[in-house]
Amino acid sequence: MEPVRLRAARTLLVEPELPAALEPLRALSRNLYWTWHIDAADLFARIDQEAWRATNRNPVRLLQQVATERLAELASDDGFLLHLKRVQEAFETYLARTPRLEVPGTSPREVIAYFSLEYGLTESLPNYSGGLGVLAADHLKAASDLGLPLVAVGLLYHEGYFQQRLAPDGWQSEERESIDVAGQPLTSVRGRDGRQMEVRIPFPGREVAVRIWRLDVGRVPVYLLDTNIDANAPADRDLCNRLYGGDNETRIQQEMLVGIGGVRALHALDLHPAVCHMNEGHSALLGVERIRMMMKESGLSFEEARLPVSAATTFTTHTAVAAGIDLFAPELVTQYLAPYYAELGLDDRAFLSLGRVRSDDDEEPFSMAVLGLHLTGYRNGVSQLHGVVSRRLWEAAWPNLPQEQIPIGAITNGIHLGTWVAHDLAELYDRFLGPDWLDEPERAAVWSGLEAVPDDVIWRAHERLREQLVTRARDQARDSAARLGLSATASARAPLDPEALTIGFARRFASYKRATLLFRDLERLERIVNNPERPVQFIFAGKAHPRDEAGKQLIREVVEHSRRPEFRDRLIVLERYDVELARALVQGCDVWLNTPLRPLEASGTSGMKAAANGALQLSVLDGWWAEAYEPGLGWAIGLGATVDDPEVQDALDAASLYELLEHDVAPMFYEREAGALPARWIESMKRSIATFAPRFNTARMVQDYAEKAYTPAAEAWGRLRRDEKRPARELAAWLKTVREQWDTVKILDMQDSIEGDLPVNAQVSVQVQAHLGSLSPTDLRFDVVHGPSAPDGGLTPAAEAPLWMSNRAEDGICHYEGTFQPQSRGRVGYALRVLPNHPELRNPFDTGLVLWA
Repeated sequence: MEPVRLRAARTLLVEPELPAALEPLRALSRNLYWTWHIDAADLFARIDQEAWRATNRNPVRLLQQVATERLAELASDDGFLLHLKRVQEAFETYLARTPRLEVPGTSPREVIAYFSLEYGLTESLPNYSGGLGVLAADHLKAASDLGLPLVAVGLLYHEGYFQQRLAPDGWQSEERESIDVAGQPLTSVRGRDGRQMEVRIPFPGREVAVRIWRLDVGRVPVYLLDTNIDANAPADRDLCNRLYGGDNETRIQQEMLVGIGGVRALHALDLHPAVCHMNEGHSALLGVERIRMMMKESGLSFEEARLPVSAATTFTTHTAVAAGIDLFAPELVTQYLAPYYAELGLDDRAFLSLGRVRSDDDEEPFSMAVLGLHLTGYRNGVSQLHGVVSRRLWEAAWPNLPQEQIPIGAITNGIHLGTWVAHDLAELYDRFLGPDWLDEPERAAVWSGLEAVPDDVIWRAHERLREQLVTRARDQARDSAARLGLSATASARAPLDPEALTIGFARRFASYKRATLLFRDLERLERIVNNPERPVQFIFAGKAHPRDEAGKQLIREVVEHSRRPEFRDRLIVLERYDVELARALVQGCDVWLNTPLRPLEASGTSGMKAAANGALQLSVLDGWWAEAYEPGLGWAIGLGATVDDPEVQDALDAASLYELLEHDVAPMFYEREAGALPARWIESMKRSIATFAPRFNTARMVQDYAEKAYTPAAEAWGRLRRDEKRPARELAAWLKTVREQWDTVKILDMQDSIEGDLPVNAQVSVQVQAHLGSLSPTDLRFDVVHGPSAPDGGLTPAAEAPLWMSNRAEDGICHYEGTFQPQSRGRVGYALRVLPNHPELRNPFDTGLVLWA
């Protein structure tokens, strides 16, 4: 019989009583500013180093636990008080400083609203699973630095994501730990009446109440939604227990919460998005909710309201394969959303078509990602290569367009340098680069100062970080072995060598990331790692999704290899991968290894983090490395060569990896005179930092979003809603007419000036005769699309040139003419393209209407 567990009749939060001199600590602890400002983090660590580590670097929990006597001691410690004053003044200055980046049409109330299902802001709040959440967090921190009027929306998970444990055989198991909200920097949002603010979401046969929490990230508020309140039924209270937990029904419920609930929460807070940004398709229902609100407020039809909402919404996809997309059975969608979209005047087929690539296929599942594509005005992948992959992945959604013209762009990811650069290096950067490296990290001129850093200074800083990583890896391996009842090592010495070339591999264990590529030739690998003159060691870390059995098998294989006698001292697998361990790895490794099957790595921001800390890249030319790689600044596995057979590709890439390790990486690392420094390696480190840090950071990334997505979106939002939404109504009516009349547009004749082969730089004249049906010449645009051509006539669009109407005959025949100049040599071709044309149409490709001749 289990012992009786006493339950409290009521719980309450007792705030720590701080001496007056220490009161500023309260505000500092409740803003995640400290996560990227070294001096602030050091201030909390100074209170109690052991407690700081034990609370997983959580200042709120730290202040709740620190002894009253210690607080009194600090209140009379002049050194600590000076430190506190310095941090407090810097914090207040940061919050008050003038924005560096503005988006016309936005304001503190007309905000940019960023929606994501996860945020990896700090290890003490595990509201994330991996790279998507960490990228979202870095986006918010950069927006805060730049002063954008941006707010974020997500869910508060009471168990977060799982903690990883490895069994004796290396198999991953998942452990859950409840998050104590009372120990987090969260504030329950209350209305003017002092009561907890709630919004309600329609579920089948009931409404679910949702409370709102606020989390401050510098100048950016994050609003996290939570259903764990007494008003809800037990099953509904559990909806926010776990990130990516449960089945598809749980997933659609969570996506309703973040999409529909998120928009309602913002309006309840008197925040009115001028722009909404979907970080992946999980929040795509926000577009539907914004349309519903506009229809209700202004009496618009669905199509009229859709135009300004879509124009003012941005969608970022991080997925490179169709298997990574959430798909829902049509009956599940209608079960949960039919009464909701009935309010919009849509029947089942009309709504389901919004989430389908083929709108007339009643068997096709419903995709939130496709809904996001259909209800946004700007869409992007997260690297230049991923933009190409995304256009290929979604080409069926634009069946009349060649891949090159599918309206999905690319904004390459970045990292928040203040969060990821090691403290030792950050202090070095402060000394040699000045404060601008953090305030304006995208300025390349700032980073040129690295040339002045003495080799011994940067090398010693890097060596300290490697030594700290090795020590931490040894300690963690020993603790894990003790927990499992295993011997940590069978050799006389501890695993890993603090002076050996150390290569890190840390990421989600998914099959396409090929974590086991390194082990294709064990004999060759053994010679590499145990070379007496040039030893090489590897540290692996990462989780597999709880339902990814293949990913778990990969972890087990790596663990099994690490326990072989020939590798035991040179290869280690660390469990419990999280933000804190990731930070230690990217800061302490000499080389960062990335072996995805090209082109399936969307971005790979871990490599950017390592590069900012001086680690050199050893990677397949995929994701960011495909556009970043320069000879001498790291190495390219396989040099981008691809074949159709994955087994052959694995063999080619493994051979390339071994060759680089044996003949390039290890020799360069150990190339030094007796007692001297590795001069070539250090030079490559400094050049790598100076080259990549200004380009691959979130300040540059957010500025790209502001220029390409947010500013055009906010401008379109303002234009289409002016004069009581008259432009939106007129544009919707015009689109209706164009769609009805599109099939009446006919190309009658097309002539050009080509006679034989063309000399270089020649101009080609084109004349076209067309009948426009009942449409006006101003309703259409005629363009010549030209580029390289294949022997079979296939055309790769590379450029375009407009044609102008020169004459309109009495019989309605319109004559167009213009010129173009081929941009390449060899076989070239051209085609005529006709698109809808309207001054308020943000992107004519979004209409799906295109005529080719």
